[in-house]
Amino acid sequence: MQTLTEKDYKKILICLTFYITSLFAANTLGIKLMPFLFGTHLSVAVFSFPVVFCMTDVIGEVYGKKMANNFVLAGIVSIILFLLYSLVSTITPWAKEGLWVQDGYNQIFGLSVRFSIASLVAFAISQYQDVLSFFFLKKNIGEKKFWLRSNLSNIWSEFFDSVIFMFIAYLGILPIKTIFLIIIPWWAYKILMGFLYTPLSYLGIRLLRGKSHAI
Repeated sequence: MQTLTEKDYKKILICLTFYITSLFAANTLGIKLMPFLFGTHLSVAVFSFPVVFCMTDVIGEVYGKKMANNFVLAGIVSIILFLLYSLVSTITPWAKEGLWVQDGYNQIFGLSVRFSIASLVAFAISQYQDVLSFFFLKKNIGEKKFWLRSNLSNIWSEFFDSVIFMFIAYLGILPIKTIFLIIIPWWAYKILMGFLYTPLSYLGIRLLRGKSHAI
């Protein structure tokens, strides 16, 4: 087992901060849609959510599978706590001086139980699947080609995330064909951003390991 130094703990804490912040940015800011190619729409979460998957790969590459799973557990606990805080915050009474923002506040933070469950289940399954796939590929491909192992595991895991969330959130509300028409471009966008973030993943590994280690 790898012995961690005080410097390692500081690096891990910084990485965990990036991980949790990116996760919450995706879950809260991601409600905003922007126009994209061919009449499709793209959630702004596409900028932050790929960081979540890349970060578990980077941490797993440097500190091992157990540490990567610890990050996933931290993400799950954080989502559950945030949902509980959101529930308490939206059901408590309003002072009349704050009523001017009530509708917007409740609309943003008053998530339905169904959407909350969809987000939590999709995140938990896809993230553990990402760690499992990454280390399966590492065992079979070898220590080199991090970019290949990372992106292959992300392609598979982000498919899980997209499918699970959309079906739990929209099955019975939207036709299945429509659900797939939402899943496919959203999945493709996340894959593209994952590839674009690959150089940042290499930078993260270099900073965590130091210049003396090859990638």
